[in-house]
Amino acid sequence: MVNNGMDEDEEDDEVEELSADPEALEMDTPAERSGHIAVVDRNIMYVWGGYKNAQNHGFFDLYLPRSEIWTYDMESGVWMKHIAGGNLCTSMSGSCGVCLDGVLYLFGGHHARGNTNRIYHMHLRARSLVWEEMRDLKGLPPSSKDKLGCWVHNNRLVFFGGYGCAPQGAHRGTFEYDESSSLVWDSMGRGWNNHIHVLDLETSTWSQPITQGNTPSPRAAHACATVGNRGYVFGGRFKNYRLNDLYYIDLDTWDWHEMSVPQPGPVGRSWHSFTPVSSDLIFLFGGFTTERETLSDAWLYCVSKNEWKPFKHSHTESPRLWHTACSGPDGEVFVFGGCANNLLSHQIAAHSNELLIFNVQPKSLVRFCMETALQHRERLSCYWDCLPKHLLHSLKQRMSGVNTLGS
Repeated sequence: MVNNGMDEDEEDDEVEELSADPEALEMDTPAERSGHIAVVDRNIMYVWGGYKNAQNHGFFDLYLPRSEIWTYDMESGVWMKHIAGGNLCTSMSGSCGVCLDGVLYLFGGHHARGNTNRIYHMHLRARSLVWEEMRDLKGLPPSSKDKLGCWVHNNRLVFFGGYGCAPQGAHRGTFEYDESSSLVWDSMGRGWNNHIHVLDLETSTWSQPITQGNTPSPRAAHACATVGNRGYVFGGRFKNYRLNDLYYIDLDTWDWHEMSVPQPGPVGRSWHSFTPVSSDLIFLFGGFTTERETLSDAWLYCVSKNEWKPFKHSHTESPRLWHTACSGPDGEVFVFGGCANNLLSHQIAAHSNELLIFNVQPKSLVRFCMETALQHRERLSCYWDCLPKHLLHSLKQRMSGVNTLGS
């Protein structure tokens, strides 16, 4: 159940888990949800977790089944449901998901009994999808938390910030206790942190680097983006404020840099997305303000010029918070799910299963030709067999998903 009276980007703990229904395999699109994860591997987007409104009156919210994974083919526009095996023991929201070399890594999150610091992986290119907990890791792991961010660099997963339990042991960084968290069932309380924890995948070792420079404040529900050897973080929630500050950390030297960006720029927010679309551009969309407004604005941050530019789009009537955003092969950003209204109010949460597509980069000539061939397929399809096999295959895939042609 979501405690909508809480003044925090935090779902309450009475959330029931929804069981996977074998008969529901016929669904052609995933259920509406917020607080899920999404990653991309080889033009396939993978969606897992999150929660939605319950259909009965016993609970306000339900976690989506832990065994259920949806894939979206960015070429054909087709959704497909999969049932995963393995030892993932609970459904969650607010987890951190990242894909590296065809492997999905899932860390942390919030489940019916509180926060966790377990980490799992799944080989996405295997014949079957199987969750496996990563045990026997060396070093001091992060504290149990959710709503954190992650950067990937040199075969290392670098986790930053989040909201959760106080750390046990000597953790570098700051933990700020949230006094309101003791009002809910977990009387030990929770809070925000600005900890950095690195998981080296080659040595299976957790570590905390010694950082230099102006460190960001503790925060949760922020958004992270990796560009080269820089890990960017924008916004997030700390105490009663939703921030609009921008930092990056050099992932080789561990030096923090606060970016002084000329105004105007985006307002402070949490529960937004921040997605690299090139080596020089990061796409910001949506989120939730200190005044509890759900946003539909979009911005591009230019790394080389250190400037924000508003991005015009056709989804201004589709505000979103706690959604996911993934970069596609042809300059698009695919935004899935999230909530369209104030998640902390007493009204029913407007969780979404809509896929919003933003054409952030100019389309390639091949993409223009594909779309033209599809648009005039009644006249041109008789010539398609003259095309190279890979182009013919792509055209036939797109035939079943013409709705992927952009925003």
